Amino acid sequence: MARTDGARAQPSSEAPERTTYPVAARRLLRDMLLDAARELLALREWPEVTMAAVARTAGVSRQTLYNEFRSRDEFAQAFVLREEERLLAAVEATIRAYPDDPASALEQAFNVFLTVATEDPPIRRVLSEDGADGMIPLLTTRGRPVVEGAAARIEGIICSCWPQVGREDAGLLSASIVRLAISYAMLPAGPASTTAASVATLLRPFIEQAFGPREP
Repeated sequence: MARTDGARAQPSSEAPERTTYPVAARRLLRDMLLDAARELLALREWPEVTMAAVARTAGVSRQTLYNEFRSRDEFAQAFVLREEERLLAAVEATIRAYPDDPASALEQAFNVFLTVATEDPPIRRVLSEDGADGMIPLLTTRGRPVVEGAAARIEGIICSCWPQVGREDAGLLSASIVRLAISYAMLPAGPASTTAASVATLLRPFIEQAFGPREP
């Protein structure tokens, strides 16, 4: 009979990936700088937010900021992409809460996106700015990274939740939702819930055709 007392469990062959100190430190610095911009954007327009003010609010030198972000434009794009990631995380959680009702899932996700875009002061300020000096071009004329990144993320979520949906249909639906969401966020047409319900009504026939009949 084999002895079991004092036996040690064999270590897993797949050790968890460790984050090195330089990587963690850089991530912390970037978050501090982007958080500082968010704080400032709650009070003023982006053209009035200087890089010196961002560095001062974050508690670092302006040179440290420029060592991390080579230009104001690069910093602005990083800010928009991080805010997009925050919104998409909320959207994903909402979609996954309705596994048996894709139409309601997408309606509620649209509602969440528009609600945050309307009620979050920094995002609202960015979306309501006029002129080329603001961040709006990063969502419109220069918005390909933001739009395509968000569409790809939504497409992946749809395919994960509903594997029966074809990639082409998922891609078309995702791109349409993202472009509609940005348009309505920039130019609201009423309460977020009302807009979301209207978009869901418009898209429901396509959703029902692409996703197939609901489970009884």
